[in-house]
Amino acid sequence: MLYTLLMPIAKERILFEDQWLLAVSKLAGELVVQGKGRLDKLPLLDFLRKDHPGILAIHRLDFETSGVVVFAKSKSILGQILATKFAGWKKEYVAIALGQVKQGSGSITFKLPARSGEGKVAAETQYSVVEHIGPVTLLRLTIERGQKHQIRRHLSMIHHPLILDDVYGIAKANKEFGKFLKLHRFFLHASRITFPHPFTGTQTEIICPMPKTFEVVLKKLRNLVAGKGS
Repeated sequence: MLYTLLMPIAKERILFEDQWLLAVSKLAGELVVQGKGRLDKLPLLDFLRKDHPGILAIHRLDFETSGVVVFAKSKSILGQILATKFAGWKKEYVAIALGQVKQGSGSITFKLPARSGEGKVAAETQYSVVEHIGPVTLLRLTIERGQKHQIRRHLSMIHHPLILDDVYGIAKANKEFGKFLKLHRFFLHASRITFPHPFTGTQTEIICPMPKTFEVVLKKLRNLVAGKGS
């Protein structure tokens, strides 16, 4: 497929911008950068480079995950961040997990495969229950640097995987939720990120509102529990 024209990212998707950084609201079903395999849609980075030719990705989100993604406007800024190994960075997510998480808050500390593919490394996911909605729980989760699929893996390891997660979830439950919700992707949203600014040093906070689809799904689930249908 050939792309002859790149449209700029809509202004309402720009969450933060200064001369060093750019933060954007990533949509579910959107790549941050080009990966392996077939490419049906250009990655977010390609669209951003129309207006910011030298921009570079600092971190990524899974294809189905929505929320805030931060980009560096130069190699030097990216290098400064990488040199700190993301010290002081904290990422907050909201998610819909299967089952009723009994403990109001906690920390999941199972080791996970290293990104290098060699052995396992320490990983921590902190969580708190926002709301029990019948067969699911709305959670708030926080990680720092994070390993590949950390939240998805960790929730699966405590037997509360994301609903509709085809990789780490439960097939039977996914089939039922997919039929009811008429959707086939999991619900994980990067709602907030805080970090020390790489140039000014000031504590920076960027918030990304929950997508409309996420809100609609929560309403359907609440109505189901209340006996109001969809």
